[in-house]
Amino acid sequence: MTLKAILFDFNGVIINDEPIHKELVDEILLRENLRPSAGEFQEFCLGRSDRACLSNILSRRGRMVLDDYLDRLIEIKSRSYQQRIEQLETLPIYSGLTDFLAKIQAKGLKIGVVTGALGSEVALILKRAGIASYFSVIVAGDDLKASKPQPDGYLLAVERFNRLDMTLQLQPSNCLAIEDTPAGIQAAKKAGMQVVGIANTYPFHIMQRLANWAIDYLWDLELERIERVFSQSR
Repeated sequence: MTLKAILFDFNGVIINDEPIHKELVDEILLRENLRPSAGEFQEFCLGRSDRACLSNILSRRGRMVLDDYLDRLIEIKSRSYQQRIEQLETLPIYSGLTDFLAKIQAKGLKIGVVTGALGSEVALILKRAGIASYFSVIVAGDDLKASKPQPDGYLLAVERFNRLDMTLQLQPSNCLAIEDTPAGIQAAKKAGMQVVGIANTYPFHIMQRLANWAIDYLWDLELERIERVFSQSR
């Protein structure tokens, strides 16, 4: 088995913007005359799409909302997110990311994003950070009906890579996912991928327990060692 592609989660792996998302979810709850509850964002939103996040929180509060109404809430949150990002002088991109992407590219590996974030948000960040050219496939939350921890996003990424290059013959077993949440790790494993858990959002010991590898920082990931493990797997 050969390592052919590395798939990144977005929020919490590429950009440290989870605090912004939490503030925006809290604002939506206040608009709905609901008091934000401690721990709710972590339980229902980390690693998941906006649709899954808001739907689950509102459902827990006894609010059953129609899809059209949920669409409006997601649109409000997305506009607010983009406004917050535009106000930032420096994007909170994780340290070492650009160098790591260049190293992956130099090895000839494919690079993609699989996230619950909206495609417009991902495109905005990648373009502004100057790293969009590294990613040949992006699967975003609005491409999918099912959010992580379901494997749909990762499976769709494999399909899209193969559409771009029919000679690639990519399988989930050829992919390494980089995730920062239990939901994301579970999604990648369900898809049949090996996973690196990066301790940006949850403690290292949790990443170590759930993922195939655990790291504190991107520069801790030894690609050569990972490639050897893949080549030895059957």
